This record gives sequence, C-alpha cells and structure tokens, in this order.
Amino acid sequence: MRLINNFINGQFEVAEHDKRFEKRSPVNNEIIASIAEAGRSDVDRAVMSARNALQGEWGRISPEQRVDLLYGVADEITRRFDEFVEAEMADTGQPHHVMTHAFIPRGAANFKVFADVVKNVASESFRTSTPDGRGALNYAMRVPKGVIGVISPWNAPFLLMTWKVGPALACGNTVVVKPSEETPLTAALLGEVMNSVGIPQGVYNVVNGFGPNSAGEFLTQHPQVDAITFTGETRTGTAIMKAAAEGTRDVSFEMGGKNAGIVFADCDFDAAVDGIFRSAFLNSGQVCLGTERVYVERPLFERFVNALKTRAESVRFGHPLDKASNYGPLISSEHREKVLSYYRKAVEEGATVVTGGGIPEMPAELAAGNWIEPTIWTGLADDAAVVTEEIFGPCCHIRPFDTEEEVVALANNTDYGLSTTIWTQDLTRAHRMAERVDVGITWINSWFLRDLRTAFGGSKQSGIGREGGVHSLEFYTETRNVCIKL
Repeated sequence: MRLINNFINGQFEVAEHDKRFEKRSPVNNEIIASIAEAGRSDVDRAVMSARNALQGEWGRISPEQRVDLLYGVADEITRRFDEFVEAEMADTGQPHHVMTHAFIPRGAANFKVFADVVKNVASESFRTSTPDGRGALNYAMRVPKGVIGVISPWNAPFLLMTWKVGPALACGNTVVVKPSEETPLTAALLGEVMNSVGIPQGVYNVVNGFGPNSAGEFLTQHPQVDAITFTGETRTGTAIMKAAAEGTRDVSFEMGGKNAGIVFADCDFDAAVDGIFRSAFLNSGQVCLGTERVYVERPLFERFVNALKTRAESVRFGHPLDKASNYGPLISSEHREKVLSYYRKAVEEGATVVTGGGIPEMPAELAAGNWIEPTIWTGLADDAAVVTEEIFGPCCHIRPFDTEEEVVALANNTDYGLSTTIWTQDLTRAHRMAERVDVGITWINSWFLRDLRTAFGGSKQSGIGREGGVHSLEFYTETRNVCIKL
C-alpha cells in the first residue's frame, strides 16, 4: 500500500494530526493507498509557501527560463511515462490504452503548449495623439495573477490538473492543487517531477482531502489565494464562487453538462455511430463533454438505435492491464450507486431499455469492483429525470426528431451548455446549427477533437470563462497598461 503525503514547499509532509483517509481501487475496491488529509494549518503553509515563491526565485526568473523549466517538466513526465500511466490506472481503473494514447500524453503536452503560448504571444500597443503634438505611447504588459488555487476532478485527473497547472506556471504564477480525494496519485508524482527538474520550492504544492470542512474549503476560503480554477459539478462550483466572493477573487469554472448529440439522416452513418458510441461511453461515461442526450432524424432512428446497441454490447470489461479490455469501472461504489439510481429511475419513468441497465457479471478477482453496464434508453418524455439531469455514467437516451427547428429547441432545453456533437454532410446546415445551439464547444462530424490553442469552456451552468491558448492568459495574468508621454 502506498503512502501519499501532501507536497508543500518542495517536501512531502504528513498532515496536521497525521489524519489520513483510504484510497480504494475502482477495479476491485481493495485499499491501494493511505492519503494524508490536509488540515487548515497544512493548507495555510502551502499557500504561504506559494506566496513566498512569488516573491523569491520564481518571481525573479525570466519568461525564457520559465519556458525552459516547463519544457523540462514535460520531458521528465515523458521519461517517467510508465509510472504516470500506472498511477493513473490505479486511481481510475480505466484501460491501459486510454492512459497511453490520450490522458498522460495530453498531460505532458499541456506544459509545452502553454510554454509556447507565453513565449510567442504579442502584447498590444497604441500610438496616441496629444494636444501638444508630441504624442504618447500606450503598451500592455501581462503580469502573473499570483497564487492560484487549482481544484481538479477525478474523471481525467492528470490531464485536467495539468490543463490548469501548465498555463498557471507558464504565466509566472504559483499553485496550490487540491486533487480529487478519489485520484491523488499523479498529483503527488508530479511533485517529484517538479523537484527533479529544478522548479523552485513553493511553486507547485499539493494538499489532499475533501471539500466541506477539509482541504477544498480551506483552500478556497484562504485570503492569500488570488484566484481559483475549478473543474467539477455545478453545486460545488456554486459553493466555491460564494467563497471567492470574499476578496472579490477571480474564478474559472468548467462544470456540469447534459450534452446533446444530433444525428441527421444525411450523415456518414458508420462515423456517426462510432462518434456517438465514443461520446456516450468513453471513460465509462465519466466525461464532462460526454453525450447523454442523442437526437436522431426520424428516417434513421431505428437503424441508429440498433447499431448503437450492437456497439454497446460489444464492450469488453476487464482489468486495465488486460489488453483485451476496452472498458473500465466507475470511480467508486458511491458513484456507481448514484448512476444505478438513475437506471432504476429511467424504468420507473417508462423508458424502453434498449440494452444494459445493470451490473455485469465479473470474475471473482474483479467482482467487488465498480462495474456497470453501458445503457441505452428510448421512449422517455423530454422532462424525464434521466433526460434533464447530469448522470455522469455510461448511458444515453435516444429520441427521434423531424425538423431542424425542433432539434435546436430540444438541444437547448437544458440548464447546461458545455458541448454538442453534430453529424451531417450538409456543411451549410452544420454552420447554421453551430450558431444556434447554445454551448461553448460544437464538434461537427467528430467528438473530443481538441486543439489546445482553441477556446474551451461552457455557457449557462456549465461554466465561467474560457481557457486554452491565449484565452488562458486572460485568467492567469493581469493586464496592465503603461502610458508614456513622448
């Protein structure tokens, strides 16, 4: 069993009163780690070490030196690639190929991409006329915002944590990370990387624990935290926003979603089935950008439902190291019970269960894990709970539609607005739909195809602000104007 301590000022430390909690494997629910739960004094030390680093060596190095250090972080992650893969699999239970082809490589890339953004971004300047005819020169400069509180989720822990830490450090800030209590391993491992490449002490800190009356609350309420970036569910985001109101501190939120997939009859059928299958069931449905509502043009409806059913029934459950496995468990037994409650509710509300709806039979060594069947429903009303509430599991409801006007109204009939995926060969219609569907991210004939330079974020209750490329600079820096009278 691993012992995971908080990482404060470049050192791994036990927590206040040596308080600890257990981390269990999603695969079989065995205890795999004992985690130090940070108390208020631990969080205070982490925040103040981050504050001191800003005023010390880290605050004095040049942008070029920061870029070199962050390239070093990315290279060291790549050198220790197998360790990160193993840690992320232990935390999440997801298959080896998901870690090696997406989540860990993206985590390393986040440091290089944002280092390049900072290295290459231009600042604006204006020549200003003055009454004496001599003029003035105005130019902008970006400075670090300060100490950033980073609260990251459990569904893609390393990727989503580095998505915030990468640009924060590239811009010259320091960070205190509170990873999910379900997935603490890669955040700790990154502390080792920071030390090995020479990132100054206090620049990167990790405090482990929970939300209320634990590390999350202590961090978001700390007056020396200048800004808070959060990925997670909307109710938690609301609580963080209330805490951030004290001191009028900036927030950047990427929160819940009840994303729609829209399939027109003229689509590339096989590509659409494959795309919706991935968007509904990748990572066992634990993806904020996932598709839980699918709308299919009526002439294609029955064929599409049958094809997606076939794909869902072809998944291979198994240990993440089993090369034959392509489908992992849910993160915890508590989360599985939440998802199962929606499976039961769907039946109570009159759904037709096309496939799934329960727990698969697993061999003895895996039977205690958090396994659940990918599930497809049809026949529910538009106001049914499983059609309107975020489930965050491997499931979707499929409904036919007849007109473009109808499906736009259906897609927008939600409190959320994170993403959508639209499948059609008519690119004029695709452009028209992208303008009308109220989301932050629209994919046409694809899903989860990411260019890290583009704006990322949601509308309505799915988030506040945008990150990615230069958009991240708007959150992680303060822009100052300098006016020089000539």
